[in-house]
Amino acid sequence: MSVCLLRTYNYWIMGRYVNTHLIKDESVVFETKYHWVIFLTLRSLFTLTIAPMIQRALSEFVITNRRIIIKTGFIARSTFEMNLSKIESVNVDQSVAGRIFNYGSITIIGTGGTKETFNNISLPLSFRKAFQELC
Repeated sequence: MSVCLLRTYNYWIMGRYVNTHLIKDESVVFETKYHWVIFLTLRSLFTLTIAPMIQRALSEFVITNRRIIIKTGFIARSTFEMNLSKIESVNVDQSVAGRIFNYGSITIIGTGGTKETFNNISLPLSFRKAFQELC
């Protein structure tokens, strides 16, 4: 899928957290979610797929024209927000299965050495490409 198609499609599914925390003149450029592979874990089996369903529905991985915003969790919420100018690189790691099914890990490295890794993300290469097009 192209970034433009995703941008249009994600207009309808963009999460509430991002909607309520956009600043003036900020717009969403790219959004993705956890990949469906999170349903193939022991955690999914033991919770009858409820835990991964909630995890996937409530997590947001967004690139705006000014920053990257990542929100995970529901009761214990974890957020990561960094201005695009403070990010040195976005690295992508994919296994063979990840390349086939288009999922992987993204590592965001900030200018001060900050490193944040997020696993099992859908469209990790498109995420990195959207970031690189903005810088």
